[in-house]
Amino acid sequence: MKAENEKTLIILTPGFPTDESDSTCLPAQQTFLLALKRMYPSINIKVITFHYPYRSDNYLWNGIQVISLNGRNKKGVARLMIWRRAWRAIKEFKKNGQLIGVLSFWCTECGLLGKWFASFHKLKHYCWVLGQDAKKENGFVKFIRPKPTELIALSTFLQREFEANHSIRPFTVIPNAIDPMEYPPLRVERTIDVIGVGSLIPLKQYDLFIAVLKKVTEQFPNLKVVLCGKGPEENSLQTLVKKYGLEKNIRMEGERSHPQVLDLMQQSKILLHPSRYEGYSSVCLEALYAGAHVVSFRTPVYTPIEHWHVVESIEEMERKVLKILSDPAIDYKRVLVHTAEESAKAVVDLFLCN
Repeated sequence: MKAENEKTLIILTPGFPTDESDSTCLPAQQTFLLALKRMYPSINIKVITFHYPYRSDNYLWNGIQVISLNGRNKKGVARLMIWRRAWRAIKEFKKNGQLIGVLSFWCTECGLLGKWFASFHKLKHYCWVLGQDAKKENGFVKFIRPKPTELIALSTFLQREFEANHSIRPFTVIPNAIDPMEYPPLRVERTIDVIGVGSLIPLKQYDLFIAVLKKVTEQFPNLKVVLCGKGPEENSLQTLVKKYGLEKNIRMEGERSHPQVLDLMQQSKILLHPSRYEGYSSVCLEALYAGAHVVSFRTPVYTPIEHWHVVESIEEMERKVLKILSDPAIDYKRVLVHTAEESAKAVVDLFLCN
């Protein structure tokens, strides 16, 4: 039986790892929650995940209780039933401890249910805007009707994007972060020239990744490239690799575990990230701490970050990659931008301050 005065924080999320070995499911959120648990052992963290894992379950993940509702992204009445079950789960947690509030990942249905429950029970609720939920197409915002003081943005870019699209400016920014303890010792030799990591979907624009590297091979014919990820674009990207004759240059690794990706990053000189939209890419932060340089079209903040090179065009991306690879004196030191402990403290301070 839990103590009546135990402080409990509810996390609402559309998905969550199925177990401790599921390192590819929301790695940034995993890192955040592990830091939160480590720094605040007196806070009882409860996670309610709406759609994934694909099973109805009550299980422990690294000592944190997780309620999986198995929604499977169904629509209509089935989705309403998931919301009803989530409401009941939050209510049950409220009975068994001092609920300090609800934190919703993404300003979508989790934010909607979190807002309703918190308003009904006069609790604190914060909704963390994490990416594409800042877009104009997010129809949940008009139903949530969040106040600026209820919204956390992952980056200054998302803060401005949300305001531009919904006329509401999140009052604070709490960024994505990494945990240095997750990294193996830094490698001296970097045998991979360019790495790409992400979902193989149109938004990530890995067709441009391949096109850029086709041009780079004109000066570096023995270029070594690794692309990690899976998704609906996988077959078309493999076809493009063959079309350009890059089978000896680009190795498509498929999905790799998070520790495996970090190890590959530490073998790499450049993370090439051609996505056309990013909230604050965790893979970019991870690559920087792994010692690689990052080249991308998007920047999450409006102040320069060491070793993160932001370009405006495909041609400029090609030139930047060539410049880095051509410089024998270039530095591959670790660059630490934000730690998970800093983000965890910033979130807890919101709930515990008066």
